[in-house]
Amino acid sequence: MGNRLSKIYTRTGDDGSTGLGNGSRVAKDSLRVEAFGTVDELNSAIGLIIASEPEPSIAELLTAIQHELFDLGGELCIPGSSLIEASDILRLEQRLDAMNATLPPLKEFILPGGGLAASHCHLARSIARRAERATVALAAAETVRPQAIQYLNRLSDLLFVLARVLARKHGHGETLWKHQRRPRG
Repeated sequence: MGNRLSKIYTRTGDDGSTGLGNGSRVAKDSLRVEAFGTVDELNSAIGLIIASEPEPSIAELLTAIQHELFDLGGELCIPGSSLIEASDILRLEQRLDAMNATLPPLKEFILPGGGLAASHCHLARSIARRAERATVALAAAETVRPQAIQYLNRLSDLLFVLARVLARKHGHGETLWKHQRRPRG
């Protein structure tokens, strides 16, 4: 692969533009940069979950997701590229279904929390939703493959279920939202 990052700063972005993977330049506040930048932020948030040292199977799953998010960022950074596939989405759904089958059904909303690892999952979930919104906004203006949006949608669901699993596994449980906690007047 060589020295791809032999020099960290180039000064080419000092004018408020950035280079895409196809060599073109766009404004740093473009919809495309917002979409792949938020995917990068999501990847970092998943790193926090891994840093909380979950069991090996969960760390393995999250590391695989980090690789897929890097692919997704690349797909969004290179207009017309295709890196996320239907099989990636199916794998998320299968893991999501398997984890969710171990949980009691929810009858109320839960508040983010449940210990450090679960809280990091909730943070990553909310970033995944923002990445999805940014990608939808990009898709309204430019061509984006539906798999990119679908992947982010499933990933946010998986992170929610994983937060529930980790909250229970670490003995913190879940705090239900008390919508009747104060009189309305």
